[in-house]
Amino acid sequence: MTIHEKLSLIQIEFKAKKSRFNSFGKYNFRSAEDILEALKPVNKKNGVYFTVNEELIETNPTPIIKATATIFDADSANFIAADAIVGVDLNQKGMQVPQQFGSASSYAKKYALGNLLLIDDTQDSDATNTHDKSASKPKLIKGTDNWTKAISFVESGGALKAILTKYDVSNDDMLTLKVHGPK
Repeated sequence: MTIHEKLSLIQIEFKAKKSRFNSFGKYNFRSAEDILEALKPVNKKNGVYFTVNEELIETNPTPIIKATATIFDADSANFIAADAIVGVDLNQKGMQVPQQFGSASSYAKKYALGNLLLIDDTQDSDATNTHDKSASKPKLIKGTDNWTKAISFVESGGALKAILTKYDVSNDDMLTLKVHGPK
């Protein structure tokens, strides 16, 4: 069985419970650690193993962490990888800088694994919760650095949903982003 066939089977069968509860937002969620723990039995059964690596890809004006989740075929040198890109909120109140980076790191790992395993979080409050912050999102404007980063993000397989949670995007710009998305 090829690595693509193994991953396809894992994507169909894999379940990771939302075993954690956010008492502030009043919702259940799954962490990267929950996903990794649920993958352990999958490894032996399917002859695969997973890794998650991170790198700091941008520092100015906002630190950006790229996490890469990879599935390797234990019987060959073949692998498949998926990325997630997350900004570090250095203005997050109540957190020291190491906590801000740790939080962004965990989030990036979770979404890289989610992208690889096709974990659907559309019903997950963690994906849509505003924690009672009613502030409007900034507009994503063509020609800006943020526009260029958004295009790069979707071209590298990033989810359009992630951009929509961060920015207000016009319908015309949404179509442009979709054209640059995965083929």
